[in-house]
Amino acid sequence: EVQLQASGGGLVQAGGSLRLSCAASGFSFDDYSIGWFRQAPGKEREGVVCFNSRYSLTNYGDSVKGRFTISSDNAKNMFYLQMNNLKPEDTAVYYCGAELVCSSSWHFRSWGQGTLVTVSS
Repeated sequence: EVQLQASGGGLVQAGGSLRLSCAASGFSFDDYSIGWFRQAPGKEREGVVCFNSRYSLTNYGDSVKGRFTISSDNAKNMFYLQMNNLKPEDTAVYYCGAELVCSSSWHFRSWGQGTLVTVSS
């Protein structure tokens, strides 16, 4: 069973940085794409990043390009989201997820409990 658990959220000032972690189990990073999406209160889900290691494909959402970076530690079954130059509009619940392939729909078939990131102005 695919399981994912995001952690590391908190309160950070605008311009600051934060690293989120995702503990994953039940799948190989070579078989599934991994990534992050977020949802702010009252807004629809927004794709943040999707990464497929088999095809060396990384797609970032337009709003986070140049600021956020995904990385992974396969030995630990962990992946991360390094968030730099955070903006108040980045405030959201962040979820890590898995999908067979990255797609323009930003669909993730599996995800876990999210972690709240609050960016103060």
